Amino acid sequence: MKLLLIALYLLPVFASAAEHPVSSPEELRAAIARLADGDIVRIAPGEYPGGHHVRGIARLTITALDPERPPVFVGGGNAWHFSRCPGLTVTHLRTRGQTSNGFNLDDGGEGGNPVAGITLANLEIHEIGPQGNHDGIKASGLVNLTIRDCLIEGWGGQGIDLVGCHRSRITGCRFVGKEGFSASAGVQLKGGCSEIVVEKCHFLNAGERPLNLGGSTGLDYFRPLGAKHEAANLIARENVIEGGLCAAAFAGVDGAEFSANTILFPQRWIFRMLQETTKPGFVPCRNVRVTGNRIVFRRSEIRADVNVGGGTAPETFVFRENHWFAEDRPEASKPRLPVEETGGVYGTDPR
Repeated sequence: MKLLLIALYLLPVFASAAEHPVSSPEELRAAIARLADGDIVRIAPGEYPGGHHVRGIARLTITALDPERPPVFVGGGNAWHFSRCPGLTVTHLRTRGQTSNGFNLDDGGEGGNPVAGITLANLEIHEIGPQGNHDGIKASGLVNLTIRDCLIEGWGGQGIDLVGCHRSRITGCRFVGKEGFSASAGVQLKGGCSEIVVEKCHFLNAGERPLNLGGSTGLDYFRPLGAKHEAANLIARENVIEGGLCAAAFAGVDGAEFSANTILFPQRWIFRMLQETTKPGFVPCRNVRVTGNRIVFRRSEIRADVNVGGGTAPETFVFRENHWFAEDRPEASKPRLPVEETGGVYGTDPR
């Protein structure tokens, strides 16, 4: 009996997770001040100020008390900033009018110690910026991140900007550009990102590069430090991309699959191959497979089918079984590509 009591005494003691129902800005601030690991904050309908910062809380859930009537966070630099919050879940919130980012998630500057297991779902993010590098969702140094079923409308920089994130998924989201907002990309994956899937999303006039697979990052911000590619092993599949200066840019990426997407009316190029990070040892943009996509464009609007920048390796790209249709000149549907396509279809409407 004595040994049993000693064993029970030595077992770790975990405090019970608490639920925090809040219905006013004052109650929300008080709940944030006393958060502990595993807590749940349920926020009643209404309007709340932005500018909330949470650090070092694990398995936290922030959600709406009534998912049919989400609370709205207005103004502030970031609506919410979460730093080193593994296992975080944020769902059914709306934000509007932030001057920096809608949601900012990071590893607290610990580049070699990523934060795992964050889920963002059913968020609506409106009017971020409007001018400059201001993102709907900015995430740095995360692994196993899921972003699903979110709407991002009007932003200054990127709708979603991932820097040094790995083994993550963006699915079922909608990106809508807005007049007066200087959107550069819908989704950007850079700074050493790897093994990211972007799928079943809808991009509507979502900036200069609706999908920017790669990018340009200062060396100190790479995760891991010393990576020699902006991004690697990316997948973009089953998306609909309408408008934008191009449908997708491959910028300093080492390995990507772009498949089963629908592209409608890019305004200047269909694809871009770029090398924007040229520090010693960086690999050229290479090893991209573009397969099974439906591409509808107007020949009168396209400056070049593929914009090939210097320092890239276009000979490593593969184009296979894509369906191309120039709506205004069907006979001119076959694109000029840097490599020969196999199994392409040209001149009939794939829609």
